[in-house]
Amino acid sequence: MTRLVHLSDLHFGTEAPELLAPLREAVAAARPALVVVSGDLTQRARRAQFRAAAAFLATLPAPWRAVPGNHDIPFHRPALRLLQPFARYRDAIAAETAPGWGDAALCVQGLNTADHLAWQRGRVRSADVQRVCRAFAASNRVNVAFAHHPFERVAGSGKASTRHAVRALDTLAACGTHVLLSGHLHRWRTAPFVERSGGRRILQVHVGTGLSRRHRGEGNDFAILDLGPDRAAVTRMAYEAGGFRPAGEVVYRLGREGWRRPGA
Repeated sequence: MTRLVHLSDLHFGTEAPELLAPLREAVAAARPALVVVSGDLTQRARRAQFRAAAAFLATLPAPWRAVPGNHDIPFHRPALRLLQPFARYRDAIAAETAPGWGDAALCVQGLNTADHLAWQRGRVRSADVQRVCRAFAASNRVNVAFAHHPFERVAGSGKASTRHAVRALDTLAACGTHVLLSGHLHRWRTAPFVERSGGRRILQVHVGTGLSRRHRGEGNDFAILDLGPDRAAVTRMAYEAGGFRPAGEVVYRLGREGWRRPGA
C-alpha cells in the first residue's frame, strides 16, 4: 500500500490562520509518498495570496503536485485573465499546470480543468485526457488522475457541470484510470463512478476545503488514501477541537468491473 494525501481549496486570502499548523502537522503525521493539491490555492489569484500558498507548500514534509482551480485565474484583471490566465500561478506555484509524478507503485497525472472563459464552470481538455491516457497505458501501477473540477454533477451543489466530463470519464475508464481526485464543491464525497459505456468503475474522491473559512457547513477536511493493486482505503481527516482527526474510513476492492465496497 502506498499513501497519498489529497488537499484541495486552500483559498489563501480566506484561510483560517489557526488551521495552518494543524494541517501541516496532520500531513507530516500521515507520512505520504505524495501530496496532491487539487486547485483553488488562492481566493482571488493575487500575488500575495500566491506567495502565501507557495510558502505553505514549501513547508510540507513530502513531494507535492498541484493543478490550478478557477479561483487561481485573475477575475478582476480582464486582460491578464484572457491573455495570460495562468501567469501568476506559474510564477509562484509551478511552471506546469498539469503535472505528473510516479514511483514504483503509483502513476499520478494532473488535468487542468480551469477555464479562463468561465468563472466557475470547468472544462476537460481532450489533449489533457490523451496525455493522461498515454501515461497510464505505459504504466503497470495504480493510476491516479486529479483535477480541480468534479467529473459528475452533484445535486444541490449550485455548480455548473464540467464541460466534456462525461465523455472524458469514458475515455479515462477505458485507458486504465483507477482513481480520480477533485475538489471545487467544498464537500466530502467518495464512491465509484458508474460509466455510461459499462467500463470499469473509477474510484472518485472529492474533498472539501483544507483551510478556508468558507467551508459551507461541512467543516475543513482532507483525505488520506492508502492504495494497493486491488485495495484502497480512504480516510477523511476532519478539523475538530484544534486538530485534524480521522472521521471515518471507507475500504474498496478492485474487481473485474472496477471498484466496489466489500458486501455492496
